[in-house]
Amino acid sequence: MGQDPRTLPPSPNWYCARCSDAVPGGLFGFAARTSVFLVRVGPSAGAIPGTPPFRVIGELVGHTERVSGFTFSHHPGQYNLCATSSDDGTVKIWDVETKAVVTEHALHQHTISALHWSPQVKDLIVSGDEKGVVFCYWLNRNDSQHHFIEPRTIFCLTCSPHHEDLVAIGYKDGIVVIIDISKKGEVIHRLRGHDDEIHSIAWCPLPGEDCLSINQEENSEPEIPNGKVIEQTPVTKGCYLATGSKDQTIRIWSCSRGRGVMILKLPFLKRRGGGIDPTVKERLWLTLHWPKDQPTQLVSSCFGGELLLWDLTQSWRRKYTLFSASSEGQNHSRIVFNLCPLQTEDDKQLLLSTSMDRDVKCWDMATLECCWTLPSLGGFAYKLAFSPVDMGCLAIGVGDGMIRVWNTLSIKNNYDVKNFWQGVKSKVTALCWHPAKEGCLAFGTDDGKVGLYDTYSNKPPQISSTYHKKTVYTLAWGPPLPPISLGGEGDRPSLTLYSCGGEGIVLQHNPWKLGGEAYDINKLIRDTNSIKYKLPVHTEISWKADGKIMALGNEDGSIEIFQVPNLKLICTIQQHHKLVNTISWHHEHGSQPELSYLMASGSNNAIIYVHNLKTVIESNPETPVTITEPYRTLSGHTAKITSVAWSPHHDGRLVSASYDGTAQVWDTLREEPLCNFRGHRGRLLCVAWSPLDPDCIYSGADDFCVYKWLTSMQEHSRPPQGKKSIELEKKRLSQPKPKPKKKKKPTSRAPVKQEVYDGNEDESIRESSGPVENGVSDQEGEEEAREPEFPSGVASVASREPVTCTPVSLGFEKSKVTVNNKVTLLKKEPPKEKPESLTKKRKARSMLPLTTSLDHRSKEELHQDCLVLATAKHSKAELNKEVSADLEERFHLGLFTDRGALYRMIEVEGKGHLENGHPELFHQLMLWKGDLKGVLQTAAERGELTDSLVAMAPVAGYHVWLWAVEAFAKQLCFQDQYVKAASHLLSIHKVYEAVELLKSNHFYREAIAVAKARLRPEDPILKDLYLTWGAILEKDGHYAVAAKCYLGAACAYNAAKVLSKKGDAASLKTAAELASIVGENELSSSLALRCAQELLLARNWVGAQEALKLHESLKGQRLVFCLLELLSKHLEERQLLEAKSSSYNTWATGTAGPFVERVTAIWKSTFSLESPEQYQAALQQLQSIKYPSATNNTPSKQLLLHICHDLTLAVLSQQVASWDAAVEALLRAVVRSYDSGNFTIMQEVHSAFLPEGCDHLKHKLGEPQSLITPAFKSLEAFFIYGHLYEFWWSLSRHCPKSSVWVRAAHRRTASVEQSQQINNATPEETDSGDSQPEPNRPPELDVRLTEESKQMLITCKELFSEKHASLQNSQRTVAEVQETLAEMIRQHQKSQVCKSTTNGPDKNESEQAAEQSLSSPQNECKEEKNQPLSLPELTKRLTEANEKIAKFPESVKIWPFPDVLECCLILLHIGSQCPGSVTQDMQQQAQELLQKYGNTKVYKRYCETFCT
Repeated sequence: MGQDPRTLPPSPNWYCARCSDAVPGGLFGFAARTSVFLVRVGPSAGAIPGTPPFRVIGELVGHTERVSGFTFSHHPGQYNLCATSSDDGTVKIWDVETKAVVTEHALHQHTISALHWSPQVKDLIVSGDEKGVVFCYWLNRNDSQHHFIEPRTIFCLTCSPHHEDLVAIGYKDGIVVIIDISKKGEVIHRLRGHDDEIHSIAWCPLPGEDCLSINQEENSEPEIPNGKVIEQTPVTKGCYLATGSKDQTIRIWSCSRGRGVMILKLPFLKRRGGGIDPTVKERLWLTLHWPKDQPTQLVSSCFGGELLLWDLTQSWRRKYTLFSASSEGQNHSRIVFNLCPLQTEDDKQLLLSTSMDRDVKCWDMATLECCWTLPSLGGFAYKLAFSPVDMGCLAIGVGDGMIRVWNTLSIKNNYDVKNFWQGVKSKVTALCWHPAKEGCLAFGTDDGKVGLYDTYSNKPPQISSTYHKKTVYTLAWGPPLPPISLGGEGDRPSLTLYSCGGEGIVLQHNPWKLGGEAYDINKLIRDTNSIKYKLPVHTEISWKADGKIMALGNEDGSIEIFQVPNLKLICTIQQHHKLVNTISWHHEHGSQPELSYLMASGSNNAIIYVHNLKTVIESNPETPVTITEPYRTLSGHTAKITSVAWSPHHDGRLVSASYDGTAQVWDTLREEPLCNFRGHRGRLLCVAWSPLDPDCIYSGADDFCVYKWLTSMQEHSRPPQGKKSIELEKKRLSQPKPKPKKKKKPTSRAPVKQEVYDGNEDESIRESSGPVENGVSDQEGEEEAREPEFPSGVASVASREPVTCTPVSLGFEKSKVTVNNKVTLLKKEPPKEKPESLTKKRKARSMLPLTTSLDHRSKEELHQDCLVLATAKHSKAELNKEVSADLEERFHLGLFTDRGALYRMIEVEGKGHLENGHPELFHQLMLWKGDLKGVLQTAAERGELTDSLVAMAPVAGYHVWLWAVEAFAKQLCFQDQYVKAASHLLSIHKVYEAVELLKSNHFYREAIAVAKARLRPEDPILKDLYLTWGAILEKDGHYAVAAKCYLGAACAYNAAKVLSKKGDAASLKTAAELASIVGENELSSSLALRCAQELLLARNWVGAQEALKLHESLKGQRLVFCLLELLSKHLEERQLLEAKSSSYNTWATGTAGPFVERVTAIWKSTFSLESPEQYQAALQQLQSIKYPSATNNTPSKQLLLHICHDLTLAVLSQQVASWDAAVEALLRAVVRSYDSGNFTIMQEVHSAFLPEGCDHLKHKLGEPQSLITPAFKSLEAFFIYGHLYEFWWSLSRHCPKSSVWVRAAHRRTASVEQSQQINNATPEETDSGDSQPEPNRPPELDVRLTEESKQMLITCKELFSEKHASLQNSQRTVAEVQETLAEMIRQHQKSQVCKSTTNGPDKNESEQAAEQSLSSPQNECKEEKNQPLSLPELTKRLTEANEKIAKFPESVKIWPFPDVLECCLILLHIGSQCPGSVTQDMQQQAQELLQKYGNTKVYKRYCETFCT
């Protein structure tokens, strides 16, 4: 046996036009999963003499998804360079000597489907993708060019070996084009002829067209030019091109003529004596190779994996030679994907082929015989087992549904591997050779199947009739246990087969009677050990070599040791605390016999324990012993242990396989790690020691590889830790990314022993239902092959399987559909003809299954039937009891006797249908019997009425039909099919019931449709439906649909109201229009006004006017809005408004002339307001609207609207010469701005409406004694008050240090918008002392007063109104007392709360609180601090003040007046700032007023300052 490491690699990828290639000198590479495996072929391979000259020498690792293309550089001097394309979107250039990436590009946006390294240009790599985009990439200058020739899927492309700019491209739909990349991808020829996928393109190795003697006349093809007719330029002149297509033809094209010159149709070959499989034409990949030294010959693949050598010199004869025609079994058994030539160092011309049968074959072109075969794996390597009888025979359980048996001792062939696929059909997860019987191999699969193979015969395996519910974890041969062992010596086998499955059960199978029942050994364990509790879930079984002791590993980490013959429990090992994956007993032929009692075990944690069970087994304890201390502990792995194996050549030497990606050899007796193998790129699943070579170990992993490696050649002695472990993880991570897989959680009895068992592997399992005839499997296999599964591993990256089974073709749309937790690629397109088995419709269920089955019994029973029937039919007398009983028992004979018997038969069959859940078949039988009424009654009782039954009901009569429809409607209601139920009720004219049914189940739309269609328009039901649905829609906020309902019910008012509920401008406008249409004028008017107000908030002036246009009654409001718009524009121009508006009406733009004149002019021109009657009408409209008085918190937009309302009334009153009303309205506007603290607006009103002061109004009013005098006086006072403040401010600007008067700031801000930020002070608080001007007297200023100013100061006398000062003083007193009382009440309530929590002294806190509030040091003089007011005194003060107020005349109380004391203080302050400006007389009068009425705490401090 050779001392050389070997690799069993993953399978080459399927359905790729070029994913293998070779270069002279003997280097071959093929793409497998996400990497490329390199094979050295020829003398330099270093193979053992006598064995085939090839060796797997390495792997190119770097892509993260399936490699779809691989091509070498065929330029001498750079054979070491190659290129790969991958589904990860990259094209990488590699150096095979260093196995490193030289450079890469990711230019493609779509899946790359074709790749070729130009044989003419040293550094040009051309690639194409499934959307039809071609990229040319020049390696040396790192430059690229993009061509988009056709919007079709590219399947293959090949660069011309003779012209550096020509590239031939084959598409999915059968088109072939030749392009010139130097002319921006211009199409030189478009070759039409194929009508299906182009799988391969090969250029003739010789330029020119002299090598083939094809006459134009000989060509059977009609003269149809393809593509452009162009001149014979040297570039296009002379070269042949061959294309292979899925349409089963090879076509040879002439480049000079731009057309086809020869068609070769693939022959159907009969092989191994079998007929042609009808599905064989569906399974085809047609790949080509045109040999360099034989231009008149062409190699192609064929239907079932055969290779053909065509002779092109005799095109009319279709002459071909079959490869390996003499030796049977040398051909591939499945379709071939790639052919690539290789010239070895000793100048042998070889051809390498890759196939769906997962073999790589090498052919000698001189003899057309197969030189050697390299087998490969299409799934995880789950299990390795060496035969104990046939030394060197290694069985491999693989996830692709095949068992490999590798004769590792073969002298002639390093890879002497046989495949066993029959009867397997799923992942092989467990294997075990019979200890004594040659060729007897037990296997278990991931779907719970257990079977036995005879590897020396071609028979299908025996399969146990008892399946596990989940994956088979382990198989073991052991002595028979009861009940199998209870048979006689000759009746029972010497060994039985034990299987442990994922559901936690261990079964004992009798190998002589696999069809019989397998026994669960838990029953024996329970009986022998009298166990009442629930047994643990078993995950591993292992028999000691002498067959007397059995170990069971469990999900909870415990290991139980049992003794034969009845499985007496002698020991439990509580060491592992996670699921036990592997148990192995030491062999018995060591130098120390006691070593055979050593048992090694590995679990889901990373430590291996070795136990010595010698003492326990020999002492044979009465009660089970529990062991908690191991004999040896082997630590070092960093992930779960999946397999352990003892060396048969050493004492105490163990190898372990782990999920950390390494295999470790241990000296267990010294607990010492000896060597560590790191060759895998995935998680290790199994390991086996060669039975013949002490230095040789085999390991398998989820990277689809089995490695043979030598312990003496390993660099590392222990598993990787820390950084090394991370590097190894990175290596594993370079495998394809897993697609997330939804896993069902394992039940308590179904642990997941190794996640890989559920790994999604790329295995066509049904595919391998295998070679039956012509190297093709049955139809299921065909479908599976056409619908390959895409790899999508389990949680860990390394568990992925290669993408060997990629889709049928190269440029299909990669739509992935998740089916059964596997990601499957859709077929490229439906096959043109489906196999017969697939087109067959599903067979209908039998109507008389029991009768049919009784006619398929044994011959004796059928003969007895005949005798009983003859007796019954021909007996003259009455039938005796015995015959009657026979007939009763054989009810199926009713078919041949009388009607009564037939009825009995129908009854039995009917009961059977009902029990099996097929009531429809029972109903049909009853119909046959003619009992339609009975059928309907039974079906109604059971809730099984159907449309077809009800449709037949009229046959039984009108009343039966009515009853059946009603019953069906009830049944449908129970099934929540209310609409269908209503339709059936309508069929029997129950309209009201149908409508009520729909309504009660909230199908209002349907109910209204039915009612409207079937009832009178005036029926009250219809209105009720509309109103009910409308109310529900309104509640849910669907106002527009609710409005439609109310309109339907003729409740237009409700419709308008509900539309306006949303409150936005659009809804309000629609509601107003609707109300207007239906004649609800009052509602329409109010809604239109609301709409206008909403638009006003958004400063949409045009929209607001349009909304108001809806109603004539809103004419007055239009005038208000007009004035408001003009005032806003005026304020905006003076930069007194922050918010800008762009949507002014056109008439608002002019600014010439006095404000009032502009307003009246616009009213006249725009609103047609001319006659006094029109003014009077507008005035009456607006006078009826009253707005509340303003406060500090009135929003600015609302305040402006209210002020403009008053101003509009003033202007209208002036127009109708009602001057008293004009003065009142103007005063109201001024007072609003005063009350809201907006001084700016007040002054703007004065300047706009009283530009010359109040004198012109005085003349208009007439008699001075009229009732309007108090109102006019107030207006005049406010006018003077405003000018007084403006004058004072103008003085203050000269004196930067003068204090700021807070009251002025509170009352009068610089802009309308800012006025909203004033504190929410009550009128009393705004007059508080600290808001008054500070009385600090600045140095005297030499300020000269204008005549206007002097005149203004003289008119200030009007502000010194004694009666107003007295009234205001009384009002302040009332406010102060009320505030004090409120504070007393608050304090009292507070003290009550405190008293309830802490039992404090019983004291009158409320009085105390009053004292505190009235003696505040900030507001009171020192003398008053100790003079608190009692409640009676406060009440007295309040009464007196109220009495005083009552005495004032109504004319004084109605009209507000500026604060008299405030005006006195300002005048005194002006006098102090500007001596001589205020007359002595006025100062005297101001001081007197302050002394007389400044006794409230608001003014007390200032009075003291100015009056002392």
